[in-house]
Amino acid sequence: MIFRGTDTVAILLEWILARMVLHPEIQAKAQSEIDRVVGKNRTISDSDLQNLPYLNAIVKETLRVHPPGPLLSWARLAIHDTHVGEHFIPAGTTAIVNMWAITHSDEIWSEPEVFRPERFLEEDVAIVGTDLTLAPFGAGRRVCPGKAMGLPTVQLWLAKLLQSFNRYNVVEGRGVDLSECLKLSMEMEKPLVCKAVARV
Repeated sequence: MIFRGTDTVAILLEWILARMVLHPEIQAKAQSEIDRVVGKNRTISDSDLQNLPYLNAIVKETLRVHPPGPLLSWARLAIHDTHVGEHFIPAGTTAIVNMWAITHSDEIWSEPEVFRPERFLEEDVAIVGTDLTLAPFGAGRRVCPGKAMGLPTVQLWLAKLLQSFNRYNVVEGRGVDLSECLKLSMEMEKPLVCKAVARV
């Protein structure tokens, strides 16, 4: 529980920062929202998060495109031979929900390959969707017990980073590679290396 509660937060923040490097216009929009809601004279606090819809949309969009836990842990075992649509499922087969495939399906999401946080302002998709449209923490009785702490932690860290730093520059000779590597979590195959420039 300790491991899953720390690596996923760090991995999600790394994916978000990679997206901020690639999309400075999205970062600028989030910083403008922070400046408008919080101002520049005080540090952002967790009570401000509910008033930052665009920042929260960035987190949701990153969870959609880069779910840290793409294979949800509610495995089911087929105890009888059965058919699901045209697919034959033999007894003894373990079925796992593939959240990555769901969040990258053009049957569910418009332009799933495009990183566009605005989609969550146009339509408020619940992060624990009972229809599994977006359920990176799972759903029902087996929902991740750390969701209530992990999600606000990521939101607050992101808000503090955006409030404190004006931009994230790629270190010379090191681009941003969005290749994924599935270990216990979905990590960046080549870790992000960038330089944060303080806001003045």
